[in-house]
Amino acid sequence: MADPLMYQSEHYVVLMPGEPEQFYTEAELREKLGQILAQAKDISPELAAYPTTAERVQYLLDTGCRWEWGTDEFIEWYAVRLEKPRP
Repeated sequence: MADPLMYQSEHYVVLMPGEPEQFYTEAELREKLGQILAQAKDISPELAAYPTTAERVQYLLDTGCRWEWGTDEFIEWYAVRLEKPRP
């Protein structure tokens, strides 16, 4: 069985077409996904089954690390652990 610690994350690296990789906190990633969801015209039926944006964001975070919402439009996110610099 996988260690539950693997599923705890505070930071993500986020990739989008035409943009450099960016580091987001979980709250920032939730906000970014919510903004994209609010502007997306077509979403999949399984995503549309969730009535609120917050529930849709949670579904995306729980089930994958990439979401496509249009032609050549996608976002990928990967959990990362950031280390503090040593003195």
